[in-house]
Amino acid sequence: MTILAHRVDSLTRDALAVLQPGFEGTTAPAWLLRQVGEGLTAVGLFGRNIASPEQLAALTAQLREVREDVLVAIDEEGGDVTRLEVRGGSSFPGNLALGAVDDTALTREVARELGRRLAECGVNLNWAPSADVNSNPDNPVIGVRSFGADTALAARHTAAYVEGLQAAGVAACTKHFPGHGDTNVDSHHALPRIDVGLDTLQARELIPFKAAIEAGTKAVMSAHILVPALDPTRPATLSPQILTGLLRKELGYEGLIVTDGMEMNAIAGTYGIERGSVLAIAAGADAICVGGGLADEATVLSLRDALVAAVREGVLPEERLADAAARVRALADWTLRSRPDAPREGSGASGIGLTAARRAVVVSGTAAPVAEPYVATLAPVANIAVGDETPWGVAAELAELLPGTGSGVYPEGSAAADVLAAAGERTVVAVVRDAHRHPWMTEVLDALVAARPDTVVVEMGLPRAEPRGALYVATHGAARVCGRAAAEVIAGRA
Repeated sequence: MTILAHRVDSLTRDALAVLQPGFEGTTAPAWLLRQVGEGLTAVGLFGRNIASPEQLAALTAQLREVREDVLVAIDEEGGDVTRLEVRGGSSFPGNLALGAVDDTALTREVARELGRRLAECGVNLNWAPSADVNSNPDNPVIGVRSFGADTALAARHTAAYVEGLQAAGVAACTKHFPGHGDTNVDSHHALPRIDVGLDTLQARELIPFKAAIEAGTKAVMSAHILVPALDPTRPATLSPQILTGLLRKELGYEGLIVTDGMEMNAIAGTYGIERGSVLAIAAGADAICVGGGLADEATVLSLRDALVAAVREGVLPEERLADAAARVRALADWTLRSRPDAPREGSGASGIGLTAARRAVVVSGTAAPVAEPYVATLAPVANIAVGDETPWGVAAELAELLPGTGSGVYPEGSAAADVLAAAGERTVVAVVRDAHRHPWMTEVLDALVAARPDTVVVEMGLPRAEPRGALYVATHGAARVCGRAAAEVIAGRA
């Protein structure tokens, strides 16, 4: 009986170790601390958990009072996807802006400074960078989160980002394997499918992941996508052929494999979270990310029990679960032993994000500096990865430079006449995000430029449409610093 009890306890600890759950609130709830004490090795943070750097540092310290080596993970890509600065906008441009500059030393320094800020707050695992090659410009979920559509560019900047982040003592989690860039469906809502051959996958999607592995990425995140050329029946997260056969054996990756959020409908709506989690671990995943929408003890316990039951029933080999848990603990141990590089004197790291954003701006046309503009933000519905709680645009930043600035937000269904009526005689600054994916934006822009040839257009998404307006500014992302860089151009302060 003693041996059996020890075995059950060991299974329970291993099952807890492979989970990366979320929670509600800005302090750790009692149930979370209890589970960390019983074997939970990682916790995921989201915007709802963060109010300030000081609060976040206190929260992570609270967790480490229970377990010194706990992995505290966050989805902090910078740019459009920020949790650290969810209420004000990121101090760092995202991947597309860095790719547009194409200076790997700059990318490395931006990632290092972002990592330094995370480490100061006690965060030691970042679910970033996105290594996806954005080969489909109509992709609804990747877009500016990618370094670009060029494979070699995406590869060299992925490697630089991994190196910079991990130099700060924060483990990188390169995503979304084997590549989410050629999809036209958001996996938060449904299961995307990539119908390309093996040759294309090898020459395009896999190259940035190979670069990340060579750069020493500590973790890789799987994608909830179906790639029939690799596995015709199961999405990558649940596929032994993709996770074990391709990533482990063919690419030789030995680090941690983390799933994308298991509550996303691509998995939850087809396999269910409990069954999906068992299949993921059996396929070769080591850590189950869950908690973006499910953040309570009942979720943790149901997943723990599903994994334990799968081992007892012979569905999940006990050694596979033990191996996954061991990889999680090995990464946790690395975070204790890692020694971040010392800051370089005179590096100007505190302003590196704005410097990068300024360098990423591309301007077409000429126009005199605007004195009293009216900023019309044509706002699409935000995808779930980005979220709708983070402000974006140029209105606030331009108002700091030009106090007479007026502004309004215009959702789908708005017309150019609405903007012109509110603007009066003031110069219109029309701000868009991925105008090429939203026909209604194109219609409004065309009507505005026809009525007011002096209209300024700012594209803060993927700049695919033809430049229009007297002045066209492409920021390659919607981070706060990108808005500031665009505002400086419009105000004649660049």
